[in-house]
Formats: sequence, structure tokens, C-alpha cells
Amino acid sequence: MNTKSRFPRWAFTLVEAMVVIGILCLLIALVIPMRARMERRSSRIGCINNQKQIILSFKQWALDNDDKFPMAVSVTNGGAMECAATGSVWETFLVMSNELNVPKVLICPEDPATSRLTASAWGPTSPPAIPFTNNDNVSYFIGVDALDTRPTMVLCGDGNLTLRGQPVKSGLLNLLTNSPVGWTKRLPNHGAGGNVGLADGSVSSYPEKAFRQLLQKTGATTNRLAVP
Repeated sequence: MNTKSRFPRWAFTLVEAMVVIGILCLLIALVIPMRARMERRSSRIGCINNQKQIILSFKQWALDNDDKFPMAVSVTNGGAMECAATGSVWETFLVMSNELNVPKVLICPEDPATSRLTASAWGPTSPPAIPFTNNDNVSYFIGVDALDTRPTMVLCGDGNLTLRGQPVKSGLLNLLTNSPVGWTKRLPNHGAGGNVGLADGSVSSYPEKAFRQLLQKTGATTNRLAVP
């Protein structure tokens, strides 16, 4: 009786095995950088979308307040003029809580300084909601002097700013048209630039040189920024 199988037996030779392993290594080498690029792109897009929603909230608030942003309306009239003048970012955003809906939009997805603490409610609430009560929940600066009628003015942007190469502290920052302002490396997925939103509703990424040129085109001698 013939006990041999009628089906051929297939086996990898050493060369074939090495070819397969080489192909797998090549695929892994291609996929990992591609995934990293996708994650960086997703982070940038998320930050841009946040700032676009912030600008839209500013404009919605202005529609009900004589076309003025909160920074141009006194606290007694429901605005945040005095708060913004001292560099208080969170109190300025708090005025627009109805327009912003949730505080989460104020946090850049990549910001390690704020991502650990995401507010889920605007005011003091019972646990487990985290109240929005300070700059721990804010990634973006505010252009204190921005006007709805001046489309080239800076309205908001990434808060990882530098001045003369040093990280900017929380508070009010006065920038002249020739101030050597730049970006820290706190948000590596943003590349060599930072995202900035203008009063016209646009949001773009600006490298340091382009950001300095942008400040020269706002029409203001001094650009005051409230930095978180």
C-alpha cells in the first residue's frame, strides 16, 4: 500500500524565509512613519478646528453686543474688558460659555500642560464634573484689542509663545510690531509654527517669521495678548 500523500508538501527554503522577513520589515518601516504623520496631522487639524470654533463663538457673542467682543465690553455690562486688560484668559472665555458650549474646545489636543485636566463644566458642580475656574484648562491666548471690524487683527492663537527666546509667562503680553516673538517646542506636532486665528475667521499655521510679519499688518502699534 502506498502511504505517500498525493498532495505535495510545501516548505520555505532559507532564502524564501529571509525574503518574507525582509518584506515584513519593509512594510513595518513604511507604516510606522505614516501613522506618526497621520497623528501629527490629526493633532494640528484638531487645534485648528478648536480655534475656528472659538472665533465663531466670539462672533456670535458680538452679534448680541453691538458687534463688540467681550474684551471691549465692561464687566458691569456682561463683558470681560477689565479681566482681559489684566491678562486673565479664562475669565474672558467664561463670559462666552453659552457660545462655546463646553470648555474642552479651549484645549489643544497636543498641549501637555493642559491635557491632563479637562474641564467638563463651566462653574462649580458636584463631582465628577471638573469646573472651569482657571487657566489650567486653556491652551490659547486672546488678542485683547481685536475688533470685529478689523479683520487682520489677531484674535486667538497657540499659547506656547516665546519673547526673545524665553517662554512667555501667564498674563498680559505687549508686543510691538518689531518684537522678537516666537514659539516654544511644547507642541512638536505643530511643526516650526503655531496656529493663529484672525478676526476675519481664518486660522492658519505661522512660522516665527510669518507671525512677526502678521503682527506688523494688524494696524495696531502694540498688540496686547492675554496669555494663559
